[in-house]
Amino acid sequence: MLIGRLEERKALEEALSSDRGEMVAVIGRRRVGKTFLVNEVLGDHLVFQQTGIRHASAERQVRTFSNKLSLLAGRELPEIKDWLDAFFQLRLVLEPKLEEGKKLVLFFDELSWLAAPESDFLDYLAHFWNDWAARQNIVVVLCGSVSSWIINKVINDKGGLHNRVTRYLHLKPFTLLETEAFLESRHISFTRYQIFQLYMALGGIPLYLEDVEPGRSVAEAIDKLCFSDTGLLREEFSRLYPALFDDAHYHIEVVRTLAEHPRGLSRVDIIANSNTPNSGTATRVLEELEQSDFIRSFVPFGKKKKGKIYRLIDEYSLFYLRFIENNQLSGVGTWLKMSQLATYKVWGGYAFESMCMKHISSIKKALNISGVYTTTYSYAHRGTEDAPGVQVDMLLERADGVINLFEIKFHKNELALTEASAGQLRRRVQLFEQYSKTKDQVILTLIVSGGFKENKYSLGLVGRVLGEEGLFLG
Repeated sequence: MLIGRLEERKALEEALSSDRGEMVAVIGRRRVGKTFLVNEVLGDHLVFQQTGIRHASAERQVRTFSNKLSLLAGRELPEIKDWLDAFFQLRLVLEPKLEEGKKLVLFFDELSWLAAPESDFLDYLAHFWNDWAARQNIVVVLCGSVSSWIINKVINDKGGLHNRVTRYLHLKPFTLLETEAFLESRHISFTRYQIFQLYMALGGIPLYLEDVEPGRSVAEAIDKLCFSDTGLLREEFSRLYPALFDDAHYHIEVVRTLAEHPRGLSRVDIIANSNTPNSGTATRVLEELEQSDFIRSFVPFGKKKKGKIYRLIDEYSLFYLRFIENNQLSGVGTWLKMSQLATYKVWGGYAFESMCMKHISSIKKALNISGVYTTTYSYAHRGTEDAPGVQVDMLLERADGVINLFEIKFHKNELALTEASAGQLRRRVQLFEQYSKTKDQVILTLIVSGGFKENKYSLGLVGRVLGEEGLFLG
């Protein structure tokens, strides 16, 4: 059952119904459900599918192609020596099928593996498309988990594939709303606070969520997935990055470094705090991690582009490095025990904040400003001996002359401000206005997971409050 993915589903359906040949590129991080999406929406029209083999030579990829094409043709084909022969034979096999009038779908999955070095796969794919397929009733789907590879080699290609992609889909992890729908489709009823807890550990990755069983608590589900000897995510971290990237030790080094600095680091600071070389390698690694949705870059409020900060946004990677990798506890109830530790509270604050930053569209709907152009920032001003510093979790700069300055709190119970906490928040707003020199209206906006109780300390201070429902808007 396909959950969510409404825009992506619509794009694929439009490709099927169009009166032209279509080349569709689908990218997204590993385990996010790209292959499932294509098969669910286009499966009835899918006539040929090949998945690239990791580290296989061009010869082995061609042999696999030849065997699958023979099955489609229903007969033994002439020897296929290279990709020129392969695409020529594919055309011959497809031509009779086009007479049936039904749109045909060709699906090339894990494209970066399929196009092995020195194989000329992309050159002959481009020739196949430009010379024949583009004018036929055909949809060619190109899919891969190494998003940067497809962006550089296909989307931004300056050769035969230049401007040939007609639709480009970037499949993201599930939102909280989609996660809730996915769990409900599997007859799992968690409260929204429990969904927060699960999402902060696993993220919205469908394959991870599939292993959550009905009738278990969130703590039991995390125990089974992350802390049992056979848990799906016990060793996932060691497999995840090498399966995607060449020289993956650099990517892992960056991820480890950012996990130690949840507020984020600049490129210079990443290099200084890791073993990543200060060269084009660092640029490539950061680009690949960002385009595959493991990290996110942003420019702090009031800074220029060169002040860009990178932040780890992959929930599972942060959870693994914080709790699984060096875990000394074992047995039933491991996660329940660990969630009582002080490190849980620190991690929970950062993880909830990061989750909120991923759900800006939901937050804007909750604030009734969906139609207002906004930019998301964080803000930090380092203190001195003479002046205090200030740190702002998140802010929205709006085109209507307003800044929503957010205070984000992850609590199970209802939050009520005290005289001291209200004073801290008031001082934070004042310092932000002073240091940033903004002329916009600043509205202090709370996002709280467990509800909020108004009192005399919040009156005149807190402009808006968003509860859990504000993060579940579609």
